[in-house]
Amino acid sequence: MSSIPRRASSTSRIETHSTTILAVRHRGQIALGGDGQVTYGSNILKADTRKVRWILDKKMLVGFAGSTADAFALLERFEAKAKNFPGNLPRAATELARDWRTDRILRRLEAMMIVVDPEHSLLVTGQGDVVQPTDGILGIGSGGNFAVAAARALIKHSSLSAAEIVRESLRIASEIDVYTNANIVVEEFPSSI
Repeated sequence: MSSIPRRASSTSRIETHSTTILAVRHRGQIALGGDGQVTYGSNILKADTRKVRWILDKKMLVGFAGSTADAFALLERFEAKAKNFPGNLPRAATELARDWRTDRILRRLEAMMIVVDPEHSLLVTGQGDVVQPTDGILGIGSGGNFAVAAARALIKHSSLSAAEIVRESLRIASEIDVYTNANIVVEEFPSSI
């Protein structure tokens, strides 16, 4: 007997793919960028969503990937934590990650965040992770690994600035990952050199 594939129930979730976000620290420069595509199932819903935001009077940058509504909910909670712990990004990120992991409602949110200030670049996940990369490069979203690989190569083999590396790495990711487009936004902190 051959098996007949079962249809997904009408209540099963359609997977949402929504971005590539990349942070780079290079030669005293800090840049964070993302593409603008939001995809639902096999459809592109929007090509120019802005997923990189300044918060706290341009003291921190946040980039998010995953469900847009979930990401905005996390962004609001992170901004509140950052206000509670001014100047202490690691503490604010750790408090958000703890709440995210233990709160029954937050735990269901499907998103990831990169948060950056002049001293730290952190990945914050719903599993309670707060990670600072050794090499100053972080990528999330469906094309994150492609963008990170491109950024590492560009840092080793070019004289591009951090913002140029982010832009070019995201462009490369957009040529590989169908859930990433070339509508790229890059923000950067003023140079510390």
